[in-house]
Amino acid sequence: MPASLQRARPLCRWKERTVAWLLFAAEGTTLVLAVIITAVLAFALAFVLVKVLDHLHLRDADREARERLAQADREIENRRKEAELQIKEAAIQQRAQGERELAQLRQELHERERMVDKRQDALEQQAEQLRKQEKMVEHNQRKLAERLAETNRRNEELAQLIEQQRQNLHRIAGLSREEATRYLLEQLERELQQEAGEIVIRHERKLAETLEERTREMVITALQRYAAAHTAEATTSTVDIPNDDMKGRIIGREGRNIRAFEKATGVDVIIDDTPGVVIVSGFDMIRREVARLSLQRLIADGRIHPARIEEVVAETQAEMEKHLLELGRQAVQEAEIGNLHEKLIPLLGRLQFRTSYSQNVLRHSIEVAFLTGMLAEEVGLDARLARRCGLLHDIGKAADHEAEGGHPKVGADLLKRYGERPEVVHAALGHHDDLRIEQPYTVLVAAADAVSASRPGARRETLERYIKRMEELEAIASRFPGVEQAFAIQAGRELRVLVSAKDTTDATAAKICRDIAKALEEQLTYPGEIKVTVLRESRFTEVAR
Repeated sequence: MPASLQRARPLCRWKERTVAWLLFAAEGTTLVLAVIITAVLAFALAFVLVKVLDHLHLRDADREARERLAQADREIENRRKEAELQIKEAAIQQRAQGERELAQLRQELHERERMVDKRQDALEQQAEQLRKQEKMVEHNQRKLAERLAETNRRNEELAQLIEQQRQNLHRIAGLSREEATRYLLEQLERELQQEAGEIVIRHERKLAETLEERTREMVITALQRYAAAHTAEATTSTVDIPNDDMKGRIIGREGRNIRAFEKATGVDVIIDDTPGVVIVSGFDMIRREVARLSLQRLIADGRIHPARIEEVVAETQAEMEKHLLELGRQAVQEAEIGNLHEKLIPLLGRLQFRTSYSQNVLRHSIEVAFLTGMLAEEVGLDARLARRCGLLHDIGKAADHEAEGGHPKVGADLLKRYGERPEVVHAALGHHDDLRIEQPYTVLVAAADAVSASRPGARRETLERYIKRMEELEAIASRFPGVEQAFAIQAGRELRVLVSAKDTTDATAAKICRDIAKALEEQLTYPGEIKVTVLRESRFTEVAR
């Protein structure tokens, strides 16, 4: 192909493209014009439509505004009428209330007027009474003046008569005025000394009665504030066994087990025909308790031979020492006495296993501590120190078998050795009245100890001895003439005697009562006191038909 032809071909192509583009542009211009014209027409139509709608909206709004204004005018008119009605009603109510208040004020005024009238009448009556009293006072004053004048006249006459009598006495007695005065004063002094002695005796008797009554009230108050249970202790303990074959194992071959047990514990083991029990007997309650616990352990373990017995007894004794220490601490804590020397605590615990006339000594000591503290509060002393004195007063009973002397001396030595206060030492030493009382706490401990020991149920008493004591009381009272019957009541604390009304009078009945009390004091020994009551009664019976 020629080169010119090759150069003309791209040119033709360019021309073709240009023509195509022009044709496309012409078509696009027509389309744009059509779109613009359509948009202009649509805008014009929308503007007209908006104007029409605005006009319609304005017209509706104007109509609605007029309607609302008309409605508002109607509501304002209605409210104005309602307000006028309310104002009228309020005015009517206020007027009615004002009329009621006015009527009430008028009523009050009338009542006040009546009260004023009454007061005025009363004042007039009082004025009239005052006038009468003034007249009476004037009359009495005149009489009094007359009586004073008469009295003065008589006094002058009496003075003259006395002077004449004095001169006559001097002339008859032959004494001067100074001598007569001295004689009269000496006689008056003797009379006054006698009267003063009678007054002193009367006041001493009254003071003794008052003190006795006050003491009785203090003791009764302390007893009412503290009431403890009492349990009598025995000297034997029983150990249950599963079967009777266990008795043979406890005895052992040829009795070696029971001999080893009694030697290790220091008690007696009684094995009889009683089924299911073994009796451990001994006066030392600690040993008896160790033996009882050891025997229970041996029975539960099943291995019973001398070596095992010694081992179990040693273990039980070690546990008993700990138990005694714990009992002592519990007693100190219960009595609220503060700190106590560590050597005294196990001794205090040993009192749990000591009895006095079957009364537990530890419980007795705790009771005495509380009673002593309450009595100390009544008389204004230190209650805590008093409780300490009461708790430790029988501490010697825990060691009196190891030292010489009675438990008061042993206890006082122990307390002094371990640094207790003099009041506590003196209370332990003198609570049984073995020495001169120097501390008030000792008196309180002695009183509390006597009360605790003599309370009904505190100490065990055999039935025979109890009946014998009751019979002795009744027999002593029955021996007196005029006594018909005698009854011992309240465990021997009171004796009631019935006397014949024909053979006795009130005076003789009082004498019989005093004679019986003296006879009881001379012939019997008893703790505390016995109240004697003599009853004399006259009865008269008639039958109405």
